[in-house]
Amino acid sequence: MSRVAQIWRHPIKGIGAERLEAVTLTAGRPLPGDRAWALLTGNNTDTGTWQPCSNFARGCYGPELMAITAETDGDTLHLAHPRAGRIDINPDRDGQKLADWLAPLWPAERPPLGRLIAAPEEGMSDAGYACLSVLGTASLAALTEACGQDLDPRRFRGNLWVDGPEPFTELDWPGRRLRIGEAVLEVVERIDRCRATQVNPETGEEDCQTLRSLRQNWGHIDFGVKARVISGGDIATGAPLELL
Repeated sequence: MSRVAQIWRHPIKGIGAERLEAVTLTAGRPLPGDRAWALLTGNNTDTGTWQPCSNFARGCYGPELMAITAETDGDTLHLAHPRAGRIDINPDRDGQKLADWLAPLWPAERPPLGRLIAAPEEGMSDAGYACLSVLGTASLAALTEACGQDLDPRRFRGNLWVDGPEPFTELDWPGRRLRIGEAVLEVVERIDRCRATQVNPETGEEDCQTLRSLRQNWGHIDFGVKARVISGGDIATGAPLELL
């Protein structure tokens, strides 16, 4: 039987990964606390609505951001980076403090870091609807073998990693429903990947041609799927997954 292997959230879009043991999903909402904030760049402004990922700081633009870890403690978010050290912020009021901390990690040729904004109810994922991502550990193992080096799951910034399915069979799930623990999800579409997956989350440096390996071995750059929460409930590491 397939089971949940890992649960992750990313409190600020593109900035920081946080591992969880359990979470409660709500119908029509993203994984709680995932992409709840996003850091604008350049002349982009807060619209109060979903915006495309190109408006924000993220790993494909600033690879060193991929090496940031996160830990949520009430209203405080603890962030850490191997070169920048640690910082504690309250996202409601410390947006400029965050931008100042990130400035040495952000490429000078990119539009400058701007305002930290709260996401709308549907979150600020790369899709304009409330969703979370489901990825297969077997697919990661297959890509690891193709690349000839270990690939940290954090490269893919997924929410739910599941054991059990054969490599890349999850790409055939769009249109199907999944029962995971107490929750039911509807798979909507595949996730096409960007250069952020080529960055080592331990170092913040690009060190692997994941996109080229995907194209050469599977004929696409898709990895994982996006799913809506249809029926909420508790899920935890080890929870069973059933394809409905």
